[in-house]
Amino acid sequence: MCGIIGFVGGEEAAPILLDGLSRLEYRGYDSAGMAVFDGEKLEVAKAKGRLRVLFDMTQGGAAIHGALGIGHTRWATHGAPSDVNSHPQVSRSGRIAVVHNGIIENYAQLKQFLVDQGVPFASETDTEVVAQLIEYFYEGDILKAVGRVLHRIEGAYALGIICADEPEKLIAVRKDSPLILGLGEGFNFLASDVTAIIKHTREVIYMEDGELAVLTRDGVACYNHLLQPVEKEISHVDWEIDAAEKGGYEHFMFKEIMEQPEALRRAIFPRLKDGEVVLPDFSLDDGFIQNIDRLYVVACGSSYHVGMVGKYNLERLLRRPVEVTLASEFRYMEPIVTERTLVVVISQSGETLDTMAALREARRLGGKILSIVNVVGSSIARESDETLYTWAGPEISVATTKAYSTQLAVLDLLGLYLAKRLGTIGEERYRAVVRELLLLPSKLEQVLEKREDIQYYASQYFNHESIFFIGRNVDYALGLEGSLKLKEISYIHSEAYASGELKHGTISLIEDGTLVVAVATYSRLFEKAMSNVVEVKSRGADVLALTTQDHIDKMGTVANGLFAIPDTDELLLPSLGVAPLQLLAYYIALMRGCDIDKPRNLAKSVTVE
Repeated sequence: MCGIIGFVGGEEAAPILLDGLSRLEYRGYDSAGMAVFDGEKLEVAKAKGRLRVLFDMTQGGAAIHGALGIGHTRWATHGAPSDVNSHPQVSRSGRIAVVHNGIIENYAQLKQFLVDQGVPFASETDTEVVAQLIEYFYEGDILKAVGRVLHRIEGAYALGIICADEPEKLIAVRKDSPLILGLGEGFNFLASDVTAIIKHTREVIYMEDGELAVLTRDGVACYNHLLQPVEKEISHVDWEIDAAEKGGYEHFMFKEIMEQPEALRRAIFPRLKDGEVVLPDFSLDDGFIQNIDRLYVVACGSSYHVGMVGKYNLERLLRRPVEVTLASEFRYMEPIVTERTLVVVISQSGETLDTMAALREARRLGGKILSIVNVVGSSIARESDETLYTWAGPEISVATTKAYSTQLAVLDLLGLYLAKRLGTIGEERYRAVVRELLLLPSKLEQVLEKREDIQYYASQYFNHESIFFIGRNVDYALGLEGSLKLKEISYIHSEAYASGELKHGTISLIEDGTLVVAVATYSRLFEKAMSNVVEVKSRGADVLALTTQDHIDKMGTVANGLFAIPDTDELLLPSLGVAPLQLLAYYIALMRGCDIDKPRNLAKSVTVE
């Protein structure tokens, strides 16, 4: 959530900052602003609402001159969305400006201290405390002043700081919130995401927790929390800028749905060789694998739903208990983790704060950490014992699609790999699943080719205000994701239920005209799924069913609408079944006129608790 960009160089900063902020809109925000040093003072422009308001206010940046600046898109935490509460926040003299992602947990005590010293406050934000405190300690060296402040603030934060008295410097600070540095010839950047700066540079430095950096137009110097210099590795970003642009599609979400077959090829094909699952650089030894006592899958949101599917598949493959836990709950539940426990941490961004905290708790308890992430060099990847990258490419829409699909594929690959080493899967079954993995992208293309059928069903049902998803086993887990997609972007109330639980209370919600999406792809339980469809239809529901080609005729006798996916191994059914549910949510939101890529109140990367 929130987006940060900072620039120092020889060009006008404001247009560059606005362009960078436009590429960070997907992270979620309710206001935007920037501060630029104009040669004499810091010129600050900020406004509640979409970035277009700030763009018009500053004539696309042309109204503000200067080659040093910081910009921000804010998602409100402390203080309601407003012009005053927008970032940057400035010190009382107007000489120091700060942009901030995260939360300063002890801001109230620090604010009271400053108020007692006679410092006036203009906003309700925790961020203004940082700006005022830096000025309080400033004695001519901005880096030293920032260092003193960092010893007093608590919480998670990424900071971009400029000072009118030292206009050649841009200060970056990171603790538990992502921040990168972008390197160029005669210019340098700081940003919360590489998408903000990929247009200008591919050379980046990933900051570690507790680090600071001083950027000038001629170079970057990095320091630890004691202000001692540290050497940093420069990384090269190898994806193209058009991967973060719409490329002719109306929305990023639709583009990313359509990119899923290719994303699956990138995730799967390099890890299959001569009929075997191969995980390069994977170092878990046989001694640990043979003695695994249990697995935890820890994640948030859609990644948690990947884990729900994974529980069914991993337990079948490994014959070990698998517990799927919300990352926000993990560290508060006194989890039973030992040195024989494998903790699988899943995160698209690799920066989700709750997931990071869960990882650290699992490590403290002695567990082995394996992460599945998309962003190379992210915090979760760096702090894990093992990392499997999804290679999905940048995902801009807040509602995840290809990240979900590639996480699921990588988790399946992991399950097969471990099962082979444990001897818990027969050779014939192993070979059969590997063959189906190779066919998965092309079968998903077949599903996407029939998207007009989903669009038709969306046109029939987009005006419903409550929609239920039902399913059993992996179909229930898949229904959770379908329901989440729908509520995220269409704002329709939606819930997913295990079909067998309908009779234990929730069937009371079914009445004439209620739409029920019945997920019925799992062959072992198809007859029970049919019974549940009949059950809700007898109470007046309309049923839209998702099943396989094998069962299309039978389900067609009872469902009001029907969509079939190609047959595949039961482990891989959710990988095909998720696409129709994504498309259903997309088309319903489109017909309701919703802001699909930037749904209200949501952020792409959640870096606060």
